[in-house]
Amino acid sequence: MCRKYITWKLKTILIVGISFVFLNPVVAADKRDMGGWESGSRYNKYYNAAEMDSFKGTILEIKEIVPLPGMSPGLALSVRDSDGETILVHLCPIWYENGKGLRLRKGDRVKVSGVWAEISDKEIFMGSKIKKNSYAFKVRLTKDGTPFWTMPPDQLAREKAATE
Repeated sequence: MCRKYITWKLKTILIVGISFVFLNPVVAADKRDMGGWESGSRYNKYYNAAEMDSFKGTILEIKEIVPLPGMSPGLALSVRDSDGETILVHLCPIWYENGKGLRLRKGDRVKVSGVWAEISDKEIFMGSKIKKNSYAFKVRLTKDGTPFWTMPPDQLAREKAATE
């Protein structure tokens, strides 16, 4: 009796242990690594919705950036404006866009909306919406700058539906 109990207990521990090892990466992959992109973060405090601005230009490059030391990587555009200046436009964390829905390419003519900020002694543009013809890639609420990646799923779905 005792031997059967010990064998059953060992099998249970083994099954639970294996399940934890194999299922844990799935759970971990589902978590969002805000890594400095949170609503009240130092980075997001640079976004002042009262200073909303926009410009038109041509996308030179789509690239990965790290806005502040220690932040998780983000998506940015290099855009040449009508004056010939190159502007770095910060958009969102890489995991938020994830290569699925961005319909912007090098050479596209776009209208960029957002705010100017000085980060690490460099002037950058924190984008809220990139518009190309009838397509719009929106990452923040225009009225207050709330990042889409911080919204609950139901609110995010409503916002995305409103831009399509």
